[in-house]
Amino acid sequence: MSAARSSLARTCLPGWAERAPSTGPLAVGILPGEGIGPEVVGAALTVLDAVADTFGLEFRLSVADDLGPEGPHGPTLNDDVGCFFADRLDEGAPVLCGAVGGRFVYEVRARFDLYCKFVPVRPRPELADASILRPERVHDVDVLVVRDNVGGLYQGAFGRRDGGRVAFQEAVYDADGVDRLLAVAVRAAQVRRGRLAVVTKSGGIPELSALWRERAELAARGSGVEVEEVEVDNACFQLVADPDRFDVVATPNLLGDVVADTAALVLGSRGLAVSANFGAEDHAVYQTGHGAAYDLAGTDRANPVAQIESLALMLRESFDLPIVGEVVHAAVTEVLRAGYRTADVAAPGSHVVGTRELAARIAQAVPVVAARVDAAPVP
Repeated sequence: MSAARSSLARTCLPGWAERAPSTGPLAVGILPGEGIGPEVVGAALTVLDAVADTFGLEFRLSVADDLGPEGPHGPTLNDDVGCFFADRLDEGAPVLCGAVGGRFVYEVRARFDLYCKFVPVRPRPELADASILRPERVHDVDVLVVRDNVGGLYQGAFGRRDGGRVAFQEAVYDADGVDRLLAVAVRAAQVRRGRLAVVTKSGGIPELSALWRERAELAARGSGVEVEEVEVDNACFQLVADPDRFDVVATPNLLGDVVADTAALVLGSRGLAVSANFGAEDHAVYQTGHGAAYDLAGTDRANPVAQIESLALMLRESFDLPIVGEVVHAAVTEVLRAGYRTADVAAPGSHVVGTRELAARIAQAVPVVAARVDAAPVP
């Protein structure tokens, strides 16, 4: 097993390094979501049970009963669900979130100021035969997308006028909000390989792009980090054609969504896409990078790997258990390497299994992998 990665949140986010270690049961909020959300979250909880048994950890789970009523743009963050998030986050508990459609996730990010999203892009060598890219294109690729979550087009005022014939959506950024996000990206680049690409679209959105470029140059001044500006269309092309050219990629909200979805091509499937949302006061929500996939709901065909890897991120970042998180990651690797896969990443000779069986096999691998770890995983 490779060495455990250190916590990026503790290294890069203000205030996270001073977080007190958890005592007693580890509190976690669970939002099952909709579509395939409950199935892949259930798969992650199967693995969490194995983690608890293997490492002698106790988790206190609080589960949200529902998503609230449907609004005109999908599920709504109503008072009950808002209180669920507020109660968990205020007690320092992370939330493991299943897929939800509509504007729900944008409302959560805005209400709880989850301003920074980490999207790690690390293709799995054991799935090289499932990718549409040649293996040499993705060998040793390690990119971190640092995306703004609370500004820009997704969080601007929107509506209709002139009897519904005109639709509008506002895109606004201020220097303070851009600086806050870029400070995280620069720190991440400093502890990685010292390169920061800032994604813009200078011709299409010239003033927003200029603001991001100017603030990036200021944020990196004296840091030793090399900054380049990359137009979003070229960034997406280069992520597929030459992903190894990137180290840390900082993006506005909408452009980050486009870039992160493109990165799923590098991974081989959206079912492998992971993300973590961070805010002030150690607030954290962990989720996959894929949607609710309503057509797969209830079929036992959804790929649970991204949700299980989100769990591994939570263990490392929110609970400062890097080796435990790495054991979960390695257990996934062990099962995939043995040829067990869901249909979206199947290759000739694969053992195609369903959501539940893949999760069960990963859970069974956790104590096997942990037995090979020399260092004590729990301080």
